[in-house]
Amino acid sequence: MRKKIILILISLFFFAAFVAFSYLVKTKIFNQIDFDTTVRLQNHIPIKYDGFLSSLSLIGSFEILAGIIFLIAVFRKKLVSLFIFIPFAMAHVIEIIGKALLHHPGPPYLFFRYNIDFLFPSSYIQPGSSYPSGHSLRIVFISFIFFYLIMKSRPKGDRPLDEKLKTPFKILSTSFLLIFNVLMLVSRVSLGEHWTTDVVGGVLLGLSSGIFALIFL
Repeated sequence: MRKKIILILISLFFFAAFVAFSYLVKTKIFNQIDFDTTVRLQNHIPIKYDGFLSSLSLIGSFEILAGIIFLIAVFRKKLVSLFIFIPFAMAHVIEIIGKALLHHPGPPYLFFRYNIDFLFPSSYIQPGSSYPSGHSLRIVFISFIFFYLIMKSRPKGDRPLDEKLKTPFKILSTSFLLIFNVLMLVSRVSLGEHWTTDVVGGVLLGLSSGIFALIFL
């Protein structure tokens, strides 16, 4: 119970950080930073990488990541694991409310570099603004859950080799998660789909909901 209380408190801390950051975004204090960061990233990331970065947009869609979360709950073989959809859903409700109430238009079309002729239905939902980034929210949420499961994983066998392989596996897995997150978050800005502030807001909301979801695991 004590661990769950700590998780809830940490989750509330990141949610408070999200609310505070959202207020600053509303004051438009970061507008110039948003514009400059987008221009610099697009100038330094060649167009030839847009196809790969665009594929990350598909991977980070609601449909795919919701399916992965469902599979995690199923393989855990515990009914309570399905409750991780509660913070996942609530985070998206907050995202939609934020986009509907906080006037923060996304990057102009001239910055748009997504180049795959396919979009999932959820991509057509446009509440009005771009803050916070749903892709950033989802990828941080599910990555935090994967990180927790990796850290808690134990070798199946009792052989010394199994124990020796545990640490390298965890290092490689967490390194992959870190690199994947960096690429996903950078792609939101380099493809002209979101401003940097959208990504930061999504990360804070993803951390808050992801940490809260751990109480069900």
